[in-house]
Amino acid sequence: MLEEVERWLTRRSWSSADRPLNRLTDARAADPHRTSVSVVLPALNEEATVGAIVATIRRELMEKVRLVDELVVIDSGSTDATAAVARAAGARVVHRDAILPRIPALPGKGEVLWRSLLVTSGEIVCFIDADLKDFSADFVSGTVGPLLTDPAVQFVKAMYDRPFGDTAGQGGRVTELVARPLLNLHWPQLAGFVQPLGGEYAVRRSLLERLPFPVGYGVELGLLVDALHTVGLDALGQVDVGVRRHRHQDGQALGRMAAAIYRTAQLRLSRGHLVRPALTQFERGAEGFVPRTHPVDTEERPPMREIEEYVERWAA
Repeated sequence: MLEEVERWLTRRSWSSADRPLNRLTDARAADPHRTSVSVVLPALNEEATVGAIVATIRRELMEKVRLVDELVVIDSGSTDATAAVARAAGARVVHRDAILPRIPALPGKGEVLWRSLLVTSGEIVCFIDADLKDFSADFVSGTVGPLLTDPAVQFVKAMYDRPFGDTAGQGGRVTELVARPLLNLHWPQLAGFVQPLGGEYAVRRSLLERLPFPVGYGVELGLLVDALHTVGLDALGQVDVGVRRHRHQDGQALGRMAAAIYRTAQLRLSRGHLVRPALTQFERGAEGFVPRTHPVDTEERPPMREIEEYVERWAA
């Protein structure tokens, strides 16, 4: 590990307990405009978990204390009761296709996160995955904490244990097999991030609006790498929030995720194009193995400050 990263780990890695809620609310009160907070949950068929997450954030961080200003669920086309459950729990629900209809929506998590900037107003934006189980408000307060108390910090990732079933420390398979090797080999300054692909992180809007967004699974890697190049390592941090439990993907879904993440890294390394942006996987059928070919996400959305509607909204 680079000496620079070792020093960074001692300066920019914290625990959620390092900043108690009263310290965060005091920081908010001192400068409520600069420290306004929006929480965004991208959701696709998450009726089983989204309600509990929304209810916890509302109760702990909007009613008991005033840390979060707005809580928005972006529904990316759910066919279950995700939208109704989230709304009943107290979130504002916006359908992906209702945001920036001039540009037809593409499938993918990154697309939803990008569009969320147009329907939120916080100077700090905190993204939380909607499939978390046993959710703790520390995922929000922990990641926004450094942004509220240190103006030099611009991007904070949550770090946590990721058990796989009953086995500790075995979650994050794409992280260990794809993302961590890529980062260590090509962006060694980012080797200190425990969960580089984690979906829980908080970022200053002024940075987010300058970054391109991969539309699919590569969004977390892309934002992290581009943030490093835009604001430097010392503006990035991570906070330990305990344990993350969520719904695990099957092996083939992980393969497609890995391909998208590799493609995101490849684009940043060469700013070129993959010769064949597709991934073929195999499933056993009645007569043997059957190939199934899936497209690899190759689209990226431009920095939001280049979108006319966004510029007009923030100029008003």
